[in-house]
Amino acid sequence: MSHTQPMLIARRSFLAGLNLSVGGLALGLFSNEGLAAEPSGQTGAKPKAGSKAQETSAPGLNPNAFVHVAPDGVVTIVCHRSEMGQGIRSSLPVLIADELGADMAQVKILQADGDPIYGDQNTDGSNSVRGIYTDMRRVGATARTMLVAAAAKRWKVSPDDCEAVDHVVVHRGSQRTLGFGELALEASKQRVPKADQVKLRPKNELRRVGKHLPLIDGPAYVTGTAVFGADVRLPGMLTAMVARPPVVGGRVARFDAARALAVPGVKRVIELPVPTKPYQFQSWGGIAVLAENTWAAMKGRGALDITWEDGENASYDSEQYRQELLASVRAPGTVVRNVGDAEGALAQAARVVEAEYYVPHLSHAPMEPPVVVARVEGGTCEVWAPTQHPQAARTEAARALGLPVEKVTVHVTFLGGGFGRKSKADFVSEAVLLAREAGVPVRVQWTREDDIRHDYYHAVSTQRLSAGLDAQGKVIAWRHRTAFPPIGSIFGPVNRPAEGDLQQGVLDLALAVPNLRAEACEANAHVRIGWLRSVYNIFHAFSVNSFIDEIAHTRGEDPRDVLLEMYGPPRVVNTLEALGIKSLRNYGRPLEEHPIDVGRMRNVIERVTQLARWDERKKDGRALGLAAHRSFLSYVAVVASVIRGPGGKLAVDEAWLVIDAGTVINPDRARSQMEGSIIFGMSVAMYGAITMKGGAVQQSNFHDYRLMRIGEAPRKINVEIVPSEALPGGIGEPGVPPVAPAIANALFALTGTRVRELPLSRIPPVS
Repeated sequence: MSHTQPMLIARRSFLAGLNLSVGGLALGLFSNEGLAAEPSGQTGAKPKAGSKAQETSAPGLNPNAFVHVAPDGVVTIVCHRSEMGQGIRSSLPVLIADELGADMAQVKILQADGDPIYGDQNTDGSNSVRGIYTDMRRVGATARTMLVAAAAKRWKVSPDDCEAVDHVVVHRGSQRTLGFGELALEASKQRVPKADQVKLRPKNELRRVGKHLPLIDGPAYVTGTAVFGADVRLPGMLTAMVARPPVVGGRVARFDAARALAVPGVKRVIELPVPTKPYQFQSWGGIAVLAENTWAAMKGRGALDITWEDGENASYDSEQYRQELLASVRAPGTVVRNVGDAEGALAQAARVVEAEYYVPHLSHAPMEPPVVVARVEGGTCEVWAPTQHPQAARTEAARALGLPVEKVTVHVTFLGGGFGRKSKADFVSEAVLLAREAGVPVRVQWTREDDIRHDYYHAVSTQRLSAGLDAQGKVIAWRHRTAFPPIGSIFGPVNRPAEGDLQQGVLDLALAVPNLRAEACEANAHVRIGWLRSVYNIFHAFSVNSFIDEIAHTRGEDPRDVLLEMYGPPRVVNTLEALGIKSLRNYGRPLEEHPIDVGRMRNVIERVTQLARWDERKKDGRALGLAAHRSFLSYVAVVASVIRGPGGKLAVDEAWLVIDAGTVINPDRARSQMEGSIIFGMSVAMYGAITMKGGAVQQSNFHDYRLMRIGEAPRKINVEIVPSEALPGGIGEPGVPPVAPAIANALFALTGTRVRELPLSRIPPVS
């Protein structure tokens, strides 16, 4: 197994990006076997990111993070992932600081610009900690090793007799100490140790990992000093509002800007280019009004006279499309998973249970709509954006302008929510095109209506599940057909899901059923499809957990007992053969490293039902529902309590969630993410629905695309994090998928009404 090897980076290029004084110890993380250290203060040209010079100096470049120890003792850690409320800036740096032995009071955290020197910066997929946990620790451990070696050399003692703690290196025998700053220059002159020469601390020596930690950016949030996208101001900047075609693929047939230009403060009206297929992250097109302020731009946009040509998606009707998807799953699809002989077992079963499930399009609807500031001058481009994926933003800006990517700089602001929406760079494309045309900096501001009507929507889906039961009611056959327009459709003509789409609750579902078959069915996209928090796990978890609950009630048995029976005895599934598949992305990690552990799944199910007092699940006008799901390498089980409210309206009055996410770096942030997952999942379950007529989205704001309101939240949300020594799993997304099926199953237990589609608000009040 290869190791990710820390090495000294070109110091001047690193420090130039950080606006730090040259000097001290600077470490990066590279897939390399080591490089001689560069003395502090050495001059040299800054290699351009992605340039041949950089590739030559660091073959196999795949950096993840950087640390700098200055002569004054300040340790600077770069956070290369975006902060959108999940607390990543309070978690990632802790890994380096803990291994280093740093005092957090002397640690400075800087936000990285978009640059491949940092490796993957895309902040989604619940991957920020789980993907680089060991690598981040190794960066800190390498810096510690070098500081300890420098101190030992000065004292003429063995490094084994020294340790780094509280920002100093201590010689155990004499209790002499040297501060990190005192050692920084000497340490920087050493050769970087190879990975096998660096020892990570035993887990029990990590002083902060797994402990309660303050939210580093909390003071900036509450004092209003945190800079979000809309806070960026540049001299001479104009604000743009864009009137976009109501149908994806549409274009401007004609427009008259006279009334818009008559609005006080309006300076320019510019037509954006029509995007070409595949749409990817291009600008949607349309007419932009540029003005001195937001209000003038908004008034000017409202005064535009535009005739639209709607294009090939003008006939898209979501209700009609639903029928097309149902027809798709009622016919055989492409077999993507096969264990035993499911078709034969279904034919021989004593009883067959079948059901179809439907989940509509969803919108991300972050509280902060997209916004971006761009400046284009002198053959360069500079962008300030609340982006989840700064490198994608950089690449799209370069493509739109026809510039080399190294001529584009993307600065990352705080994000007011993202949920996957802000990993797409269409709003960045708009801004850079307008800034180039206008010749001044431009801020493109989306409204809530813009965002909901021009999103990259979560895929609509139908599922058809069939189970064959033997004479004793045991499930002997399982067939799952799934149909949804895939994310790949924005990158090319794709109408069936890829393996990465199906790993989310289809290929990786470790049921103890002897005959199992999964089929992917055809679905063409008529809108831009994008990933939304927990992605396809939403509808796969909804259908699978609802269906198992149906099987339990068909058998007249406890749904918890049947769910545990379906997963079978504790075991580790770590081969493709056991799953009946040819390949599995497994969220980017080797199956041998992160196997599917049925014991962990059973544990969260058993624990959450204990907490919720499952054996008392129906009394006093309330009922409990249960669901469980593995996603992003974490295991989550949810119990929801549903009651009848005034007028027969159903409400969730309490929820319980248990997560096994392996090693948890920051329990406070993990707990807040789980609480947020319950609320997010309830919004999906109760209200989430984007519908189309004539190719256009019918919803526009929170009045018709509802989110949960505080008065509708459960009176209590109970979260338990399972202590674990396993490698970290995801945190931000795994809590969402089990929420909707838990509520739907509770609704059935309370009312006898089986709901097989979302949102649940479509269900009439019950008496």
